[in-house]
Amino acid sequence: MKSKGKAGKDLMRTELEADLAAKNGLLDRRLFVQGGLLAGSIAVFAKAGRADDTSTEEAINYEAPVFDSQSGAQSIGAFLPDSMKIPGASFRGYGKPAGAESSVQRKILQPYGDLAPGAGVAMTPLQSLEGTITPNGLHFERSHNGRPTINPDEHEFLIHGLVQRSLKFSMASLSRYPMISRNYFIECAGNSFFNSNLFPEATQVSVGMIHGLVSGAEWTGIPLNLLLDEAGLLPEGKWILAEGADSAGMSRSIPLRKAMDDAIIAIYQNGEMLRPEQGYPMRLLLPGFEGNMSVKWLRRIKVTSGPTYTKDETSKYSDLMPDGVARQFTYTMGVKSTITRPAGGLVMDGPGFYEISGLAWSGSGKIVKVEVSADGGATWAVAALDGEPLSMALTRFRIPWKWDGLPTLLQSRATDEAGNTQLRRDVWSAQYAEGQLYHCNAIQTWSIARNGEVTNVFI
Repeated sequence: MKSKGKAGKDLMRTELEADLAAKNGLLDRRLFVQGGLLAGSIAVFAKAGRADDTSTEEAINYEAPVFDSQSGAQSIGAFLPDSMKIPGASFRGYGKPAGAESSVQRKILQPYGDLAPGAGVAMTPLQSLEGTITPNGLHFERSHNGRPTINPDEHEFLIHGLVQRSLKFSMASLSRYPMISRNYFIECAGNSFFNSNLFPEATQVSVGMIHGLVSGAEWTGIPLNLLLDEAGLLPEGKWILAEGADSAGMSRSIPLRKAMDDAIIAIYQNGEMLRPEQGYPMRLLLPGFEGNMSVKWLRRIKVTSGPTYTKDETSKYSDLMPDGVARQFTYTMGVKSTITRPAGGLVMDGPGFYEISGLAWSGSGKIVKVEVSADGGATWAVAALDGEPLSMALTRFRIPWKWDGLPTLLQSRATDEAGNTQLRRDVWSAQYAEGQLYHCNAIQTWSIARNGEVTNVFI
């Protein structure tokens, strides 16, 4: 790369200073929107990842080596790798990840052990993923008593109760109805419990263990309102009861207005039939609502005049308030975000240029803004959003950052189209009694030490 000369270096220095969006090295999101400036920034911070610190003057003067296109293989090594000398493996009927990626697994928690091995969670490894679509094999799983084995040829789905006519569907008959495909997240109501006031001190686990009970996918199925219209709703019908065919008899009361709005009887996930842990052969999908309400292994929907007060929505999924009152039916998942890189369990490779990346979502609609702080919330910079945000879907955010190697507190906060913004953890916690773990959408704080270690902290 040819020298830019003094004038060019002065211009680069001016650009760097102008593109500081907040204190502690956060740069303007335009670096990811305007391609030319991004390329220059990568060259400037090409020493990122080395253990030594880099001064501003050194960074500006640094010129990355450029290999001539005619040098060919010599630019990456003089010898051909074995992969270019030996014929590759043959085809397989169902694709698998590369062997080197075998460690990318869900983290499984079974709180009752052998007493109830099917009760627990399997958490999505957010720290190992990119984009906004979760692979089917890594989508989080929540089960109250294990996943059932269901023969799709024998499975039936019933609509009854306060309707003009009861309807019963086989998988074959249901699959003949018109289908739609939509991208939505599903989030367990207990997601982020490690960041809730259930824990008085921060637990040192990965971002996937803290926030990994959320996943995003493309869901395909039949709009529920189409089937309810065919059944003929009676005027007194205001609610529905959805029940699964699992041994836990998972069931939830759902307002009819939601069922008639955007609810889907999902049959496919990311283009393939639902997997058993996701409700095969069919599940209810309620965009933006608590994940447990998207009842898996769906066997019936009963139209009722009021809530049924099932065991799960009375014994578990309620919010304990400071006055001791348990608040029910807080269905909508709050606006939320978390930085997934750098995040807990990871180690940064020395001072320099990094991309901060994470996910944001809201049960109230689209994400309109994500801000990032590198000084514990004292100053904020607006991050760039990947693509056009979708309603009640995961949104990826990114922002460039020049880490100076000093201890740092990283945070993100999201705002949705309804005007909701994430709260500090202490402010969120003050709304509830001690021990509240559901609906935790408080700001996550990552602490970065001088040695690059990233840990979970409460501030």
